[in-house]
Amino acid sequence: MLRHVIAPARFFSQVPNEIIRHPRLSSNAVRLLLWQLSLPQGVDQPLWESAERARIGKRSFTLAKRQLVAEGYLFEWKEQGEGGQWSTTQMVSNVCLTAAEAAAARDGLPVVAPPTDAIPVTGEPKGRAVGRSQDNTGAKKDHPPTRRVAEVTPGQVPGGVPAPLVERGAQALAALSHTERRLRLTGSDVRALAPLAGEWLLRGATLRDLRDDLTAGLPERVHSAAGLLRDRLLRKMPELPSFAEQEPLACAAPRAADMRECQGEHTQPRLFTPVAGERLCPACRRDRAEAAQDASGAIQATLRGAATVRAVLRGGG
Repeated sequence: MLRHVIAPARFFSQVPNEIIRHPRLSSNAVRLLLWQLSLPQGVDQPLWESAERARIGKRSFTLAKRQLVAEGYLFEWKEQGEGGQWSTTQMVSNVCLTAAEAAAARDGLPVVAPPTDAIPVTGEPKGRAVGRSQDNTGAKKDHPPTRRVAEVTPGQVPGGVPAPLVERGAQALAALSHTERRLRLTGSDVRALAPLAGEWLLRGATLRDLRDDLTAGLPERVHSAAGLLRDRLLRKMPELPSFAEQEPLACAAPRAADMRECQGEHTQPRLFTPVAGERLCPACRRDRAEAAQDASGAIQATLRGAATVRAVLRGGG
């Protein structure tokens, strides 16, 4: 593959390669984010207007916006003014941010870099040794990094949790991240915690139980949403059912047998529970209903215009 590249002298933007090669962002989401990041400083152009200028349709814009929010590139804050009117503040970032980091950037505060996985060394600092080698008091002791929850890949679900329940747990965590600002998660956080949420469902917990136990008594400020949720998922894990000693946990998989994969436009498979044999999830059905309503309005307007023309012609005759 040959490439011919000329560095532009002006009118260019610098973006990380992670955005261009992002595995979960659609082409419309990447185009929308790059379009917004390329606007000159001081230009206040809402996201929907950028989508129109970039020739991104309504449905594609809705999906792209959801992806950018889920991956931590887009944030929105709604505030009510003194006159009672609501206003929405949007912010895009060229790196993934948590809710706390995004709020700090919005308020003009420095965004603190996330801590590393290594355990900090304890003890008070000592002065620099001069004229002699430093004392070697013993063998070298390495501090292993803190253990992180292993991410789930297809076909490798830890703990015997069925893949549909892991997917359902991921959807529950993503929904919780969108509704509770203090528990904002990145896409990698959701994938890492999904097996634990699936284990809850496998042990008989409902989605409401999962949401209530994870949000009960939250502190005013959450420094690490992923760490807090992981601690609660492990500490408040429901007990095994009484029949678990006689039957393996894999027998609980039929709980998700009635789920179906959405046939709509999604970058990743989405499972939902149909009520009357639907083939689309509620979000896709809502988008199609809005598109059908818009099309119906356009047809009715055309028919009214044609009727007016016929009436004018008859009057003129």
